[in-house]
Amino acid sequence: MSNLINLEQVSKSFGIKPLLDNVSLGVHAGERIGVVGLNGGGKTTLLEVLTGIEEPDSGRVSRVGGLRIAVVTQRGVLPAGATVGSVVLAGLADDQMAWASRSDSMGGGGRAAGGPDGVAEHEWASNPRIRSVIEGIGIEGLGMDTSVDNLSGGERRRVALAAALVRDLDLLVLDEPTNHLDVEGVQWLAEHLLNRRSALVVVTHDRWFLDTVATDTWEVVGGKVESYEGGYGDWIFARAERARQADASEARRSNLARKELAWLRRGARARTSKPRYRVEAAEALIADVPPPRDSVSLAAFARKRLGRVVIELEDTTLTTPDGRALVRDLTWRLAPGERVGLVGVNGSGKTTLLRALAGEVEPAAGKRIQGQTVQIGWLRQELDDLPTDLRVLEAVQQVAQRIMLGDKEISAGQLAERLGFTPARQRTPVGDLSGGERRRLQLTRILMAEPNVLLLDEPTNDLDIDTLQQLEDLLDNWAGTLVVISHDRYLIERIADSTWALFGDGKLTNLPGGIDEYLKKRAALSAAPARADAKAADAPSTDSAAYRAARKELGKLERSIDKLTEREQKLHTALADAATDPDKLSTLGAELKQVLAEKEAAEERWLELADGA
Repeated sequence: MSNLINLEQVSKSFGIKPLLDNVSLGVHAGERIGVVGLNGGGKTTLLEVLTGIEEPDSGRVSRVGGLRIAVVTQRGVLPAGATVGSVVLAGLADDQMAWASRSDSMGGGGRAAGGPDGVAEHEWASNPRIRSVIEGIGIEGLGMDTSVDNLSGGERRRVALAAALVRDLDLLVLDEPTNHLDVEGVQWLAEHLLNRRSALVVVTHDRWFLDTVATDTWEVVGGKVESYEGGYGDWIFARAERARQADASEARRSNLARKELAWLRRGARARTSKPRYRVEAAEALIADVPPPRDSVSLAAFARKRLGRVVIELEDTTLTTPDGRALVRDLTWRLAPGERVGLVGVNGSGKTTLLRALAGEVEPAAGKRIQGQTVQIGWLRQELDDLPTDLRVLEAVQQVAQRIMLGDKEISAGQLAERLGFTPARQRTPVGDLSGGERRRLQLTRILMAEPNVLLLDEPTNDLDIDTLQQLEDLLDNWAGTLVVISHDRYLIERIADSTWALFGDGKLTNLPGGIDEYLKKRAALSAAPARADAKAADAPSTDSAAYRAARKELGKLERSIDKLTEREQKLHTALADAATDPDKLSTLGAELKQVLAEKEAAEERWLELADGA
């Protein structure tokens, strides 16, 4: 394989912190490299040095001549005033001009028509590969003539990603490309990258995506870059073996890595089609590792803690404020020790259902029953329930000093450390924490309250792989009932025993086949618009016009929902930063309520139009 980029003894620091220290590595043609490591550990810096966005402090970076490369960062910077179409097709036009220029030099003549806007619509609309990218990334509803200035951050990231994917490249470099994609979008992107001939370097915390796509894994740790053959499963095996050979202080980390490896190996066919690590060595390493959790024992203990009745919804209808039904005539009885993963389309009512289980939403019809011994721990997406006037350890100890986790007693400091707070960091004021750290503190405080029912709404937000492993390990020893909403396919498969879905049809559907079954059903539902198009073509012109108007409004609503979601996230951050300013908190809180109300109304209208489309 030819070498595309080489780093020789490269170092790069920001302030006094060395992120890359005397690193030497290379990217070869056809390789697909996943980059992992702790948040703030230097992953993005490595990508920026590789691609020339940042220059190294020392060392040498060399790139092959004529390298065709596209870089999609988390910054989402697009040309001001450009349209979605011109951005997506600009790279395609550049590729055509580059090809024409090479042809000219060989006497072949010919040239691409115009600049970025010179690619006529009929040229890309008739190209199945380009259409596949536009539809797979989920930007077809934006409208190719829409100005990028009016897009949300997530929409801009998807447009930038599509602009890279339509091109014929030697190397594609992506920084957290799955952040703004749903389960279906992540699967589409993985399949697309597997079918490309270009090399790939991608930073990701999505473990399913990493294991599916990567032929090699780079771990950025302590200023160095450790290289492993294979994806997530291979990397976990290598970490387990490395930790086994380390000194005794690494014993706990070794056990955690072996536990993760055991789970992967026992379900290897369901989770990866390419277990390249040495099977015999892996089996020997995990020979004495039990399953991640003893479901029978945990359920028995949960029954003792919870009794027969946990939370029950009987003949329940849940509605939006203006009366639109999200769930109709639902009867759902959570059992002691039951672990449920909840997935579904945007606006289908997942969070509303979770709030109903928590008792924060009154059903429009039916009733909710809660067992007498139930203690609910609810992780919401908001970060407004933390005591910003305390330090991290004090905030945890405010809930409890010590708890029993399974059959072991641990202190507040020990639990905080397991969720990523070093002893030094535990002395940090809560008000100085980053968004990811506040999320971890929320989890720590909830677990310190010793709930016997956990309701988790997108718990993986802002967490790196190491923290996710620690959370999963903690939940393996936790005896109680669990309901988790997540777009993280790996998390659902790892901690839930059953999967349920909301498809926007007012029903809660059990999926014995898990996420795979969900994706198949979503694919079938996605085929409905094509059938509707055919039906509309045969209908009178007035019906066809109404259908086109509805589809156009659907696109506008999707853009509006994305913008409101982005504004919601920014307000949560602003609320966290304004924790010591009561007046600002009140103003921001009022704005957040308004944004949430507008988002809910837009989602209702989207569902109404989608039902009739």
